[in-house]
Amino acid sequence: MTTTVTIRDFRPDDGEALSALVVRCLREVNSRDYPAELIDRMCDHFSPDRFRRLGRERRVYVAERDGRVVGTVSRDGNKVYTMFVDPDAHGGGIGRRLMRHVENLARAEGHEFMETGASITGHGFYQRIGYQDVRVSDTEFGINHILRRQLRS
Repeated sequence: MTTTVTIRDFRPDDGEALSALVVRCLREVNSRDYPAELIDRMCDHFSPDRFRRLGRERRVYVAERDGRVVGTVSRDGNKVYTMFVDPDAHGGGIGRRLMRHVENLARAEGHEFMETGASITGHGFYQRIGYQDVRVSDTEFGINHILRRQLRS
């Protein structure tokens, strides 16, 4: 039986659940591509308080299934940030739904394209959903692939 995933706006009490989700993703998935010291720093970075701050600085969205947080994404205009999906739900379309959600909002605001930074781990996902490489940058958390997807033809 398939259950419905809903996407809603972030609430301040989501901070703990989103932090736990991101830490789990980093430790279980991203750790294949990054050294333990860097994973530890990233985990410290995505604290519950950080998510509450992000909720005030930009639009943060939460994907839920059966009342449980299974994904998140945030955006500021046409820039995408902090996209993570529960490792148990990978391949189920949640990441794609989150991205289409923020793309539709950006399109409605008149943006021509969507841009995101991707980790080594997430790079292939963005390419599979239509994003194209623009450049590579180096950040405090390692290599960051900058990708874009046209929103208008």
